Amino acid sequence: MMFKVLFFFLIVLALGFGFSWLADRPGSLSILWEGQLIEMSLMVAATLILAFVALIMLTWWIVRTIWTSPHSVNRYFRARKRDRGYQALSTGLIAAGAGNAILARKMSARARGLIRADQEPLIVVLEAQAALIEGRNEEARRLFQQMADDPETRELGLRGLYVEASRLGAHEAARQYAETAAETAPYLPWAAKATLEHRCRAGNWDDAIRLLEQQRVAHVLDRSEAERLKAVLLTAKAQDQLDAEPAAARDNALKALKLSKTLVPAAIVAARAYLRDDNVRKASSVLEQIWKLDPHPEIARAYVRARSGDSAVDRLKKAEKLEGLKPNNLESLLIVAEAALDAKDFVKARAKAEAAARMDSRERVYLLLADIEEAETGDQGRIRHWLAQALKAPRDATWVADGHVSNKWLPMSPVTGRLDAFEWKAPFDQPDGRIEDGRTNPAEEALRSLPPVATRIEPDHDVNDVIDVTPEPEAVTPAAEKSASDTDATVTPIKRAEPRQAKEEVIAEPFFGRPPDDPGVKDPLQSQPEPKTRLKLF
Repeated sequence: MMFKVLFFFLIVLALGFGFSWLADRPGSLSILWEGQLIEMSLMVAATLILAFVALIMLTWWIVRTIWTSPHSVNRYFRARKRDRGYQALSTGLIAAGAGNAILARKMSARARGLIRADQEPLIVVLEAQAALIEGRNEEARRLFQQMADDPETRELGLRGLYVEASRLGAHEAARQYAETAAETAPYLPWAAKATLEHRCRAGNWDDAIRLLEQQRVAHVLDRSEAERLKAVLLTAKAQDQLDAEPAAARDNALKALKLSKTLVPAAIVAARAYLRDDNVRKASSVLEQIWKLDPHPEIARAYVRARSGDSAVDRLKKAEKLEGLKPNNLESLLIVAEAALDAKDFVKARAKAEAAARMDSRERVYLLLADIEEAETGDQGRIRHWLAQALKAPRDATWVADGHVSNKWLPMSPVTGRLDAFEWKAPFDQPDGRIEDGRTNPAEEALRSLPPVATRIEPDHDVNDVIDVTPEPEAVTPAAEKSASDTDATVTPIKRAEPRQAKEEVIAEPFFGRPPDDPGVKDPLQSQPEPKTRLKLF
């Protein structure tokens, strides 16, 4: 519109400039036509010419309008009818969205009477929505199938058929509809997501990767997200190939690490594949590289136990090497403490574990301290102290996806089917810290309240010695008698007796007439009277 106004303004400006130019240059114009001489000025001649041109244009417009008037009138009424149909269609779609099935059905019939259904596919959509609201699912599926057969509405029809199949629990039919839509239109997020989930559940990793590439080309996913998901799929494929094809598993895991350098499961699969070929050096190199980026306990355990023939001291050296690569880190301290405990180096194990507790008071740290106490001192009081601290400490991190806790990484969530859903974190339903007080460093308090090691009293008598519990009369002092009268009991001092002489061997004569287990039969070895124990109460 603005360009039209500007063009009109330029035309008027040009005409004004032309008449001004002619006015500054006066002159006359003579025309001799059929013996008559016509003289006029240039200004009058220019005005007549412009008026003649305008008259011709006006005459042409009138003739053209009269000639095309029937078509114009028909087009006017057709546009008015179409506008009414679109108004009814819009009202029907709004009513269907609001759940008003009666109004939606009424507006659908009115729109079909005003607009041809082959010219406007939304009429079929409105009828299908009205059928769904009223519970006529068979009619709705028929309409969706009709839309799926039309190239213009194929995607909408497949979407409706997929939703209906999923609602009825026909998962195989839903998968087929989603795959058909994904093959023809990979840019559809619902089709690509559903197809990707189905292929991942079935273990068709190659087809899933190909579909992911189509999504990336169609710009459904950005580059970073597509590379991350492809790395996850390659890692899942490598896990399945590890036992049968270690070389292929290694290649896929390394490709996954190139796409996502911090994908811990990919590094573990690559290291295990190298270990299948007895290539410990490359396996350790892969684990070391990801350890520098993301220290993870699974990486540490795989690195320390990479060579099965290593002794506990060798594993401790490898753990210390990891600590050198990532110093002042919780996982570095814990792996060294665990390796030192296996190597019976209790001093180093305790020092590293206590340093880890000061850094982050987690359940795993206190359980490790309890293991150290049990192996080094065996003091049950100190062991129970650390176990009590573990009960109050925040839970350890694990693989969590959509509220599901797993002890191993999985490529997709078993709850929702979402790809790359597992995260290494503490379960969300566990407290993220101590809630009974506001102390910032509970490890210091736990270390201060640690009970001392109980001293072990060695017995001063031989195994053959007999303890005589019979008190001597003169051993009870007046103070002891007073104390005994207050508590209604007497503390009897223990007196060490001399070693008892071995009993002489008694040969039991055979007894006839009663069985040996008869209560009346007495064992000759037990016939001697037992020593009596005297207890003085007052």
